[in-house]
Amino acid sequence: MRTGKETVSSMEGQDIYLRLMTEEDTDNIIRWRNTDFVRRNFIYQKPFTRQGHENWTKTMIETGKAVQFIICRKLDDKPVGSVYLRDIDRTHRKAEYGIFIGEKEAMGHGYGTQAAKLMINYAFHKAGLHKLMLRVLAENGQARRSYEKAGFVEEAYLKDEVFLEGVFKDVVYMAVIEK
Repeated sequence: MRTGKETVSSMEGQDIYLRLMTEEDTDNIIRWRNTDFVRRNFIYQKPFTRQGHENWTKTMIETGKAVQFIICRKLDDKPVGSVYLRDIDRTHRKAEYGIFIGEKEAMGHGYGTQAAKLMINYAFHKAGLHKLMLRVLAENGQARRSYEKAGFVEEAYLKDEVFLEGVFKDVVYMAVIEK
């Protein structure tokens, strides 16, 4: 069994490539996470700060509990979002998958699906994981379709799971298992 400490600095898809997040990406990540069209699709919707990002880097990335990549468009090398694995559990060989496209003009081009496929490959063939799961707001049909195209399947539908913007919202758990 792999230790899970293997890493790659970049992965390439058809229209995008993923590269490891660096400190220089901090301003983009903060800006993206605080953009309404990104924030409203997260379960954690509080303002995203430099201190919060630095804490994430220190407690999750540097400890190996998470790995985060920047999604870059091949056409012009422009960073357009981020994808990550968090709460990496090496005992049970699983992790939670997360993604956001931060540039509005980059949405609807299949970058999210491509990034998900690259991360699934990374998780199973480089990090030695067996299962990836994710949580998505049930109302986010575009994201759910993208996850399905990448190979995720619905495992659970939780009614009134989170309280956001003054209303309870449903959450869908999806997962992909190594074949």
